[in-house]
Amino acid sequence: MAWDEWERLKNQATQKRSARMQLNQLPADGGGGSTPQGDLTVDQKDLAAIGDRAFKLWEDLGRYGRDAWSSSQTAASDLKTQGFELGGAVDRVQIRWEEQLTSLLDACAHISNHMDFTKKAHQGDEYYIGGQISSISTLDEGFDGGKGH
Repeated sequence: MAWDEWERLKNQATQKRSARMQLNQLPADGGGGSTPQGDLTVDQKDLAAIGDRAFKLWEDLGRYGRDAWSSSQTAASDLKTQGFELGGAVDRVQIRWEEQLTSLLDACAHISNHMDFTKKAHQGDEYYIGGQISSISTLDEGFDGGKGH
């Protein structure tokens, strides 16, 4: 490979890398969305759907995620007893499965609980804001009624 070819390949790789690194960011001129914060919106229906799906996944994983535990442990024990190293590997896979399942169950519960909390917190905010706005309307009516006196 000639030196010039090496330099050309390095430049091409550098150009590809810099373009790839800019995919997940806004251009420097601030373009991209209709507002500086972007245009992503979510409503209560979306939050409820996410929370419901996370809860359903948590239920199903808890119910079915350990179905193979007993047979896997029996197989691992039998293979170890017969002198097969595969028994230890099956046992390690089962332990790792349990760790991952527990982690996934925790994540699903966290998501579901967070969506429930978010829904309740925002509902409280809505009541508070509604109360504040209605009291301003009452004040405005009092001022509007006093014009002309």
